[in-house]
Amino acid sequence: MSAIKLKTLLGDYPVTTALKRGDVASSSVTLDFADVKVPNTAFKRVVRDLEFDVAELAIVTFLMAKAQGVPLTLLPAVLMARFQHPFLVYNAERGPLSPGDLAGRRIGIRSYTVTTAVWIRGFLANEYGLDLGSVRWMTFEEAHVAGFADPPNARRARADQDLLSMLLEGEIDAAIVGSAIEDSRIKTLLPDPAAAARQWQEKYGAIQVNHLVAVKTALCEANPQAVRETYRLLEESKRVAGLPEPGPGDMNPYGIEQNRRNLEVAIDVTFQQGLIPRRFAVEELFEGLPVE
Repeated sequence: MSAIKLKTLLGDYPVTTALKRGDVASSSVTLDFADVKVPNTAFKRVVRDLEFDVAELAIVTFLMAKAQGVPLTLLPAVLMARFQHPFLVYNAERGPLSPGDLAGRRIGIRSYTVTTAVWIRGFLANEYGLDLGSVRWMTFEEAHVAGFADPPNARRARADQDLLSMLLEGEIDAAIVGSAIEDSRIKTLLPDPAAAARQWQEKYGAIQVNHLVAVKTALCEANPQAVRETYRLLEESKRVAGLPEPGPGDMNPYGIEQNRRNLEVAIDVTFQQGLIPRRFAVEELFEGLPVE
């Protein structure tokens, strides 16, 4: 029998290197990788068009899609997780700024529903007592999931506006960014983000997961063996990467139980911000998944 070909969206990470390079392979499943350099640019295609059989997907996007009945099922494989504390920044040339100063301020963000922003809003609200409704959010893109409307205290930037330029020019007071900015004027709003991250992890007993893997629910139903084999390939690729063993130092946990607490906290923070109508049970994310 020939191998089933699955249209696949996966980024380049240590856990996917062996798989994408072909060092890990299968006689029954071929992953046909889409030529997409930055996976999040294709997340709309994942949840709106169901274009991929297997796809990397941000956890908040997955939860919002599930709430709308999009037929995707989660695989318990974390491709990317990080503590988001360093990615809330401000222009230090315009004076000091702290979490306690953010009420009434303008914060720029790529999209209101981007997972990094959800985690940051979560710790601003829960650890620093910020009323999220008091912030004026400036967004630059719509949500990946169709039909979501930004809240009343958010407005869309003009097409000719740029987040970093607005921050440097004082048009916004702070920004949530996707990566570190090499500019001496831009500082982290939390003075010691690493310490804040350690405190957060100790309090919640979790890591801040970002991107996992989703598969079409129809594939789980029609070819459960292909889904099991896909998960095996992901597990083997992670093993080849030689990453930390399961435990507190593992930022790429695989397995439902290994991710239970991480997902509970992600569900909580997404629900608290009104992005999903109810708290899902962790098992609901894996309904129909032929993987234990």
